[in-house]
Amino acid sequence: MRQRIIKIYGAIFFGIIFLISSSPLFANQAEELLKRGDDFYQQKQYDKAIETYQDLINLGYEGTSLYYNLGNAYYREGKIGYSILFYEKALRLSPGDNDVHHNLLIANSRTVDKIDTMPRFFLFQWWEDLLALFSVNGWTYTAYIFYIVLLLAIGLYFFAKKSKIQRYSFFGGLASLLLMIITLTLLIINLNRELNVKKAIVVVPNATVKLSPDPTSNDAFIVHEGLKVREEDHVDNWVKIRLIDGKEGWLQKNAMATI
Repeated sequence: MRQRIIKIYGAIFFGIIFLISSSPLFANQAEELLKRGDDFYQQKQYDKAIETYQDLINLGYEGTSLYYNLGNAYYREGKIGYSILFYEKALRLSPGDNDVHHNLLIANSRTVDKIDTMPRFFLFQWWEDLLALFSVNGWTYTAYIFYIVLLLAIGLYFFAKKSKIQRYSFFGGLASLLLMIITLTLLIINLNRELNVKKAIVVVPNATVKLSPDPTSNDAFIVHEGLKVREEDHVDNWVKIRLIDGKEGWLQKNAMATI
C-alpha cells in the first residue's frame, strides 16, 4: 500500500514537472508558427499563411494578433466570409482594437447583404458601447482590481491612526465597492451573452435559407458570404438563424461558422 502511494505521488510529481517543462516548448512552437505565418504573409503567400495560422489554432492557441492576421490573409485571398469571421473573433478578445474595427468595416463594405434597421435609441447604444468596452477577461481583471482596492481601503481604515486618513479610506472603500458591483454586473451580462447568445458568419458565396430544417422545404430567403447571423436553434445539420431585421429561417450548418 505504501509503495502504491509513493508511485501515485511520484506520477503526479513527474506529471507536474512535465507540464512545467513543456509549457516553454509550446510557447516557442507557437511563436515560431506565428512568425512563419507572418513571413508567408509578407511574401504574399496568403494560402500558406492561412494554413500556418490554422495550425496554431489547431494547437489550441488563440490571440488577437493571430485572428487579425488570419482575417487579413483571408481578405487578401478574397474570402470575405472567413475574413469577417476572424475579425469578429479578434474583437471578442480585444473589443477596443481600432485596427480590427477598421479592417472589419472595410470587409463588411464588400458584403452583398445590406440590411436596413431602425437606429437604436441613444441610451441603448451607450449601453452596448459600455458592454463592448472590454472582453469577459477584461471585465474580470477590472473587477479584481476594484476588489483589491476595496480590501486595501478596509485595511487602511482599521489600521490608520489619523481620522482624516480613515475618512478618505472609508469613502474610497465605498467608491471601490460601488464600482466593483457595477463591473461585476457588466461581467455577468457579458458572460451570459457569450455563453447563451451565439452568432455566426455565412462563409459560402450564397446559401438558401429554408422555412424548416428540410432540404425540400420552401425557400425563405437567400443569404450571402459575410452576413452576420444569430443562432437560435439546432436540428441535426441545420441551424435556425435570425437576422438583425427579425427574419428567421433554417440554414445548413456547413454554410456558416460560429464566431
